[in-house]
Amino acid sequence: MANIQSQIKRNRQNERRRERNLTVRTRLKTEAKKVREAGPEDAQPQLKLTASLIDKAASKGVIHKRTAARRKSRLAKAAARSSQA
Repeated sequence: MANIQSQIKRNRQNERRRERNLTVRTRLKTEAKKVREAGPEDAQPQLKLTASLIDKAASKGVIHKRTAARRKSRLAKAAARSSQA
C-alpha cells in the first residue's frame, strides 16, 4: 500500500476511471451484440447508435481510435449482411 499522499490520491483516481471504463466497455459489447442479432429493418438504426457510442468512447480515451474504427467497420459489414439476408 502506498504511503505517499499523491500516490494514494492517484490510486483513488485510477480506481474511479477503471470502474467507469469497465461500464463503457460492457455497454459497447452489449450494443454491438444487438447490431449483430438485429433483423434486416432494425440493423441500420442500431448500427448508428452503436457507432456513436464507439466514437464517444474513443474520444474519451476508453478505447483506441483505431480500435474504434475497426469495430465500426466490422459492425457495418455485419449489418449489411443481415439486411441482405
